Amino acid sequence: MKHLVLAGGGHAHLHVLKALAAHPWPGVEVTLISPYTRQIYSGMLPGWMAGHYRLDQCAAALEPLLKAAKVRFIQDNVSGLNAKRRVIQTLHSGDIAYDALSLDTGAQVDVSCLAATGAKLLTIRPIESFVVDWTQQINLFKQVGKASLAVVGGGAAGVELALAARYRLNLELGANNVQVILIAGSGLLPGHGPSIVRQVTHTLARCQIEVVRGYAAGCSSGLQLSDGTAIPVDCVIAATGVKPAAWLADSRLALAPDGFIAVQDGQQSVSHPEVFAAGDVASRIDAPHAKSGVYAVRAGPALAGNLHRVLKGLAPLSYQPQKRSLYLLATGPKEAIMSWGGLSAGGGWAWKWKDWIDRRFMRQYDLDAENGMGGKREPA
Repeated sequence: MKHLVLAGGGHAHLHVLKALAAHPWPGVEVTLISPYTRQIYSGMLPGWMAGHYRLDQCAAALEPLLKAAKVRFIQDNVSGLNAKRRVIQTLHSGDIAYDALSLDTGAQVDVSCLAATGAKLLTIRPIESFVVDWTQQINLFKQVGKASLAVVGGGAAGVELALAARYRLNLELGANNVQVILIAGSGLLPGHGPSIVRQVTHTLARCQIEVVRGYAAGCSSGLQLSDGTAIPVDCVIAATGVKPAAWLADSRLALAPDGFIAVQDGQQSVSHPEVFAAGDVASRIDAPHAKSGVYAVRAGPALAGNLHRVLKGLAPLSYQPQKRSLYLLATGPKEAIMSWGGLSAGGGWAWKWKDWIDRRFMRQYDLDAENGMGGKREPA
């Protein structure tokens, strides 16, 4: 009996669990380690913030998948790894030995520059903490009758969160009582084409979201730009860059220059062939790409297949991530902006497309719905 450990309940591991539920792997015992009993889909988070979804519509429950897949579950945090000894360490449950290991533990938000803020600081990871903090913050804003909020980060996540926050707060408090500022660093949507940047810039202006170029640090009143300009706000949402968990540095695994696990074709560690990684915890050194949920989702089937092959003593199969991705950015109301290569367009039709894709993705991990017992999901 060989032991496979799945560390983290991320998007890629959802597919591994589904594969195991459909076709068990003889001679393999599987353990999943995750601090949470569900996986909230990051692609639907802005829609939940805006009020278009219930939280349960955005989350895949792990328990039914674990039961169907006959996978042991340890609800705990990974705190260390010794790849030489093939042992993964947990915060409360001790050391766990493995024959094969798959890591899908995500990344952490780097908020070191914002730590000194006097405003309430909300980080978008872990998502479980963010949904609690955002719900509490909405209630606080409603108590005082006004809201002053800044989102730090000019990437796709920062844009979507700023637009979702503005839309929701307008509904709760009225547009005249809401201020939302987007701190965009070196500019909006780095790495994206000029067409979508223009469209997003227009959308932000139409929604009365002030865009400030520059880098911000925390200060007693909220934020301070590098030129000394103070931006007083009551709440700061950090959608800044990511950093690896500290324990990766002592894991004995080869790491990429960004500090994340270096993986090659097939999502296999470049230094330890029995270790695989997907999602934000990994960096493809042969085919670099952005740390985006779409890549974790697409890696899931390849990861499941290659874990099974390695446990049977076979070589992993090739998996190359796509060179370009379809982006559907939620813009607050039930509208979205589509970006594909150099093309972009937006409107209600793009939201319907995004909503259909997102609901279809979540439905595949609802075993009752898959078996025809769950009924149709309620519309938002």
